[in-house]
Amino acid sequence: MSNPYILVLYYSRTGSVAQLAQYIARGVERVVGIEARLRTVPPVSATCEAVDKAIPENGAPYVTLDDLRHCHGLALGSPTRFGNMAAPLKYFLDSTSSLWLAGDLIDKPACVFSSSASMHGGQETTLLSMMLPLLHHGMILLGVPYSEPSLNETVSGGTPYGVTHVSGVANDRPLSQDEINIAKHLGERLARAALKLSE
Repeated sequence: MSNPYILVLYYSRTGSVAQLAQYIARGVERVVGIEARLRTVPPVSATCEAVDKAIPENGAPYVTLDDLRHCHGLALGSPTRFGNMAAPLKYFLDSTSSLWLAGDLIDKPACVFSSSASMHGGQETTLLSMMLPLLHHGMILLGVPYSEPSLNETVSGGTPYGVTHVSGVANDRPLSQDEINIAKHLGERLARAALKLSE
């Protein structure tokens, strides 16, 4: 049997969400006894015949239902699309009915993260949209407590609902140190919660 792991599952179009995922994974791996497993979802196409390669050319491998079924916790990330999660992530979540029927995710901790081009680009509603299917799965949602100093100091991304990043309209703003700190903090918090809940 494999080691306990946190599934860091995301969709990223321009790289910002992927960077947040990597920092969340670093936070997870600060905790002894659990590891991070980075996974992504393929893009969706309006052309029904479009088939993506089974393995992406770069970045994290594509997620499977078993990755989700056997995780000890989940960090779920998406760019903001008009205040909602991106279609590829929603498409994958819509395929998880078998896990819901079996209760495979009940009482596992989860958190959410996002990125948008502008400060008021719908980050918080995107985070909330990602929470809804997790609540239906019976997961335990974690946010960012204000005991994390960077949450009080950030002038870009970061909310109590989850980690966020403001990438700029040209996607040319790197992650701020506050955003990085918040991502690592939430990854570590998620890992600690997962180990406690699995005792």
